[in-house]
Amino acid sequence: MEELEHLDTDSLKGMLEAMLLVSDDSVPATDFAKVLGVAPGEVASALAELSAEYADANRGFQLREVAGGWRLFTHPAYHDQVASYVVSWDTRKLSQAALETLAVIAYHQPVTREGVRAIRGVNSEGVINSLMEKGLVREMGHEADRGQAILYGTTRRFLERFGLRSLRDLPPLEDFAPDEESKQFIRERLSGRTISSTLEETAADMDDERELLEDDYDDAELDETAGGSVDE
Repeated sequence: MEELEHLDTDSLKGMLEAMLLVSDDSVPATDFAKVLGVAPGEVASALAELSAEYADANRGFQLREVAGGWRLFTHPAYHDQVASYVVSWDTRKLSQAALETLAVIAYHQPVTREGVRAIRGVNSEGVINSLMEKGLVREMGHEADRGQAILYGTTRRFLERFGLRSLRDLPPLEDFAPDEESKQFIRERLSGRTISSTLEETAADMDDERELLEDDYDDAELDETAGGSVDE
């Protein structure tokens, strides 16, 4: 068994800071430990200490644990200044349609395009493609029950962009509902059975409407026939 190196705390923190600065994604403590040849527990402790030190010093950046790893972020208090300085996709807001679609996928994954459409009430194919290009949504497989429809879910990049450790950190969606009726609507729309039942109800409504139109047409024909016989 390879013997692990022991580094003094200051040296370990300096090495971690250097690696964090060149890391585009969140990095697990175990990955840092492998590179440095030290115990994962030492690395985890050093990262936690660095995070606390930055917070206490009110630095312009933060070290946060997200998506199963550690990553440096700019301080939220300086978001406006950073946004005006850096021109990139990361500083542009997602459209309302993109946010709605992303929320549906995040809270209901894995979900098909049809499932998203059933909840939003509009075709979301183009929005889903855009979210995939941005690395926020990915394909998670196929749903065998519905003709091998593609299932979609969020990515690790999604967790990083929204500062989440895991999907368990998503705030309860019902907290955003203003009343009990809206909460019930959300519960129903986020149940797998309701998506299919919503489609069935829509089809049933269309059938009922079609029958009503046919009945109205038949009644109109009868009225016209009756009227013609009187004139004659």
